[in-house]
Amino acid sequence: MAGAAQSLSDAWYSEAWWLWLLRPAEVLFRMLAAARRCCYRFGLCRTYKPPVPLVVVGNITVGGTGKTPVVIALVEALAALGLRAGVVSRGYGATAKRFPHVLDEHSVLADCGDEPLLIYRRTGCPCVVSPDRVQAVRTLLSLFTVDIVLSDDGLQHYALDRDMEIALLDADARLGNGFCLPAGPLREPPGRLDTVDYVLYRGSDDPDSGVQYDADALVNVRTGDRVAPSPGRLGAQVSAVAGIGQPRQFFTALETLGFTLRPRVFPDHHVFTAADFHGLEDRPVIMTEKDAVKCRDIAGSNTWYLSIGAQLPLQVVAAVTQLAKH
Repeated sequence: MAGAAQSLSDAWYSEAWWLWLLRPAEVLFRMLAAARRCCYRFGLCRTYKPPVPLVVVGNITVGGTGKTPVVIALVEALAALGLRAGVVSRGYGATAKRFPHVLDEHSVLADCGDEPLLIYRRTGCPCVVSPDRVQAVRTLLSLFTVDIVLSDDGLQHYALDRDMEIALLDADARLGNGFCLPAGPLREPPGRLDTVDYVLYRGSDDPDSGVQYDADALVNVRTGDRVAPSPGRLGAQVSAVAGIGQPRQFFTALETLGFTLRPRVFPDHHVFTAADFHGLEDRPVIMTEKDAVKCRDIAGSNTWYLSIGAQLPLQVVAAVTQLAKH
């Protein structure tokens, strides 16, 4: 199933001719998406307006575009100014017995999913997970005092009113073939980007719209030891493991740092087992931080993750800060 999904994704971005056969289904998808949005726009479906500002960091494409590092960067930027952010998320793959789930030091992957767990462990900010984001926000605000709420994903979750929308795209992949599902990677038509407040491009160096990712350190998955992100400590020959939406950028980042890779790719949100690391023990393993939060108990002693920080356009940070100072 994972191989079929990857093949379809490859077709979207290579503009395979046979995707035109799926255009009738795409037209139906567009109609349903437009009808749903109109129901919320004209008040036929109820929306919830939180008493504090809310910012959605999302995308209109299927797959990873770097939303979570952007959320972390915003939380950290606000904290540096004495402002407290809370984060809500759907929690992809979460199987907690009860939702909403409030993250704490005892939360594990099954409770909340990989991305919220990463955000909580990196920032310590209040985080609540639920498939119903309205309930997640209500729970968050009932338990914590925050200046602003950040929604990790949720651009299409129109039941939740928002004060700002930030959409992320990959600078290279962009919109793929420009078609909506299933003929293309889009959750909504390209015109949806005209309605958001900011469109940011992962991997772009444009000062107004680019998001760059700087390598901070290599961190041992089991011990937390930190070393410089270079081959000097580990050696140049490494195994690179990624279970994210767009692994190519991660591999490129490692190659830019001077590593020679033996890559191993898994589906986005993959739940790792010890067997996934078989055959990799002869050299250091480097993985993403998102994957590492799932592997603390099964990783070998020479397994590391690349700690990165997202560098956001100053105007975006300033706009979110102004909202939080309401």
